[in-house]
Amino acid sequence: MKKNGHAKVLDCTIRDGGLVNGWDFSEEFVGAVYRSLSAAGVDYMEIGYKNSPELIHVPNAGPWAFLDEDLLRRTIGEKTQTKLSALVDIGRVDENAIAPRADSYIDLIRVACYIKDVDKAIELATKFNRMGYETSVNIMAVSHARENDLNEALERLNESAVDLVYIVDSYGSLVGKDIEYLAAKFEKFAPDKTLGIHTHNNLQMAFANTLLACDHGVTFVDTSIYGMGRAAGNCPTELFIGYSNDPRHDVRPLLDVLERQFIPLRERVEWGYTIPYAITGLLDEHPRTAMALRSSPDKDKYAEYFEKLTTVETHTSHL
Repeated sequence: MKKNGHAKVLDCTIRDGGLVNGWDFSEEFVGAVYRSLSAAGVDYMEIGYKNSPELIHVPNAGPWAFLDEDLLRRTIGEKTQTKLSALVDIGRVDENAIAPRADSYIDLIRVACYIKDVDKAIELATKFNRMGYETSVNIMAVSHARENDLNEALERLNESAVDLVYIVDSYGSLVGKDIEYLAAKFEKFAPDKTLGIHTHNNLQMAFANTLLACDHGVTFVDTSIYGMGRAAGNCPTELFIGYSNDPRHDVRPLLDVLERQFIPLRERVEWGYTIPYAITGLLDEHPRTAMALRSSPDKDKYAEYFEKLTTVETHTSHL
């Protein structure tokens, strides 16, 4: 990132980090995170999912997996300049159950989809636009998208009412040349849209890829405090804010909440770079098998895990 760049920062600690601990955050924890992000000058906080519990079963899920307005008002209190974001998945949200933006604490609703469901995502995001929300479509697993399919999807997104279009490195498999290529492609086929980037740290490239994306036309970046996110985690908020030369940013509040809240949490649950997550990143695969390994008695049997994933039969079944 150019040192004088002013990218908008969306911290997704509670939403993506919730994939690590089942969204089992106390209201006090989430409130402290919001206040620290506000003091640090972060633009958005993604506070969870707005999916509908009757459409998806998430065993023992904490409240941030299914947000409601009473929870938000009770936890946040008076909002600051830091806006609130929520994520929804195609087929897992009843849009009729979502209040208009005028009656909600949420400002931005992001629709996550795979390339095959882009038209459904556009339809859903358009409904949210009409309700007054800022919207984005996040194309997941972009590394697996076929080129022609991606080009056509971006053209349709460019013609839509969607505000933001995200490059999502779901498997943490992208490196610099991939980021440059995708940023150029997104800018070419969706020139009227604001571009965002969501990175994972399987190859320890999340921070570098985020900075590089900012140098190539991306102006919205996802981060999370202490990198907390599914599996290998995300670009660390404190690292991006600390590196930024934006006068709005102050890293000190993030270091304070990190010390008080995240260091103790990290002793109880695991996230961040480990060898199994690196292996799935190298193979451009979903980290679900690595997550299962890390929860098993064989969590450190790296060579055996690599062999299982790279045999012809097993590797084919994961594609």
